[in-house]
Amino acid sequence: MNLARNLESSAFFFPERPAISEGEREITYREFNEKANRIATALISMGIRPGDFIGLCTPNSTEWLIFYFGVIKAGAVAVTFSSLLSPEEFRLLIDHSKPRFLLTTDSRLDDIKGQRGEAGIEKVISPQGDVSFEGLLDKGVTTFKAVERNRNDTAAILYTGGTTGIPKGVMLTHENINTSSHNVSFSERSTEKDRALCFLPFNHVFGQIHIMNATVMSGGCLELLPSFDMERVLWLIKTGRVTKLFAVPTVYARFLTLKNLEELMVNVRYCFSAAASLPVEIVRQWKERTGINICEGYGLTESASAVTYNHYYRHVVGSIGGTVPGVEVQIRDLSGNPVEDGKEGEICILGHNIMKGYLNNPGATKEAFWEDGWFRSGDIGYFDRDGYLYIVDRLKDLIITGGENVYPREVEEAIYTKQEVEECAVIGLPDKEWGERVVAIILLKPHTQLTGEEMKAYLKTRLSPFKVPKEYHFVKEMPKSPAGKILKRELKKGLTQTKN
Repeated sequence: MNLARNLESSAFFFPERPAISEGEREITYREFNEKANRIATALISMGIRPGDFIGLCTPNSTEWLIFYFGVIKAGAVAVTFSSLLSPEEFRLLIDHSKPRFLLTTDSRLDDIKGQRGEAGIEKVISPQGDVSFEGLLDKGVTTFKAVERNRNDTAAILYTGGTTGIPKGVMLTHENINTSSHNVSFSERSTEKDRALCFLPFNHVFGQIHIMNATVMSGGCLELLPSFDMERVLWLIKTGRVTKLFAVPTVYARFLTLKNLEELMVNVRYCFSAAASLPVEIVRQWKERTGINICEGYGLTESASAVTYNHYYRHVVGSIGGTVPGVEVQIRDLSGNPVEDGKEGEICILGHNIMKGYLNNPGATKEAFWEDGWFRSGDIGYFDRDGYLYIVDRLKDLIITGGENVYPREVEEAIYTKQEVEECAVIGLPDKEWGERVVAIILLKPHTQLTGEEMKAYLKTRLSPFKVPKEYHFVKEMPKSPAGKILKRELKKGLTQTKN
């Protein structure tokens, strides 16, 4: 098995169909496959072997996609990093995964000076690196078949962790990604005639697997943007080229402010929202104005995306749907015992989509599974009598803002590096635009002063932009448990009451 066989299959059946459309450039499946072959054979000629790690750290682009499939065709492992990482974050993840080769931008060259050569990275692919992307293409040949791999071999590593502690690099196998790609394609009734809008980052499970890999498997076209750009998105939809709209709740909320929404959506047949729970009112307004349901599902990086899907034909507003084929979900209590339908508990998952484990982190891997092999999601939910799943709350403190994951501890550790700070807590509060906004509560050391603007400016130098809190509250004391733990639920309650 090799994940890249999906590209080869689409190139065989739909050689002249468009595969990637980016700006004024469009390439067919034949061209896509041949260029991926060039990358694969060039990498092999440079000494890359099956199982070697190769990093990708650039914004979404045609080159990213070609390189990704070239890496996997060669039997190597694609380690995907966010292009928004701060230099410190980037170096930490490079140290953790130790890729042999790295595709990146010239702006990153200074970030990895100490991680080159025998200490780590052997080759950097960038315009001013060891070899350019075009130079790599020139080294390869167009005819090549993907290297055979075991279905349990790692195909890609996606990071979910932050800058503190041991990062969580989720190891997804060829079988994991194939399973979810097939389930997404089937659930969405995808065909080679679809054109899927993709502005969500490819290092994220939603962009990489739910949109990109599933579209390649079904032979559709990826309408590609490096990031969200409202004007460009509107232009693409106006041209009638987009048939599938993938976005996050904040984007759908912005669309609803448009007076000509009905006209815009005339050629869009399918809408999907991910990354955070979508308010029911937005779903209702969207359906009323466009006649289209905004579908939702449930998935995590560790599950290679698809776990449940809100049925294409029987959509239930407020639910995240029923389980996808071949995947089992149980609601369990905190002792690991299954509970009956209608009762709340932790969402636990079993299936061929569940990760192999966390890279170099056996402790976290063990904690993520019950002894019988079921994966613990950390989310609380329940099933109704029709088998539709509903999420109630998160066991974890994860904040999802604008579709991006923010881990409070990571932000807190950055805040603690500011010498004026004695204690801090980072929480997520409901936000109409972002889903959740990151909020920092800070207790200063005696006889020190610090403003929210000063703290924000400081954090911008240490964290990715989406992780920097939007709101700062300075307090005289923190609510704590008898054991001395800061009670975040009390902080949330106090701020929510203040807002109301």
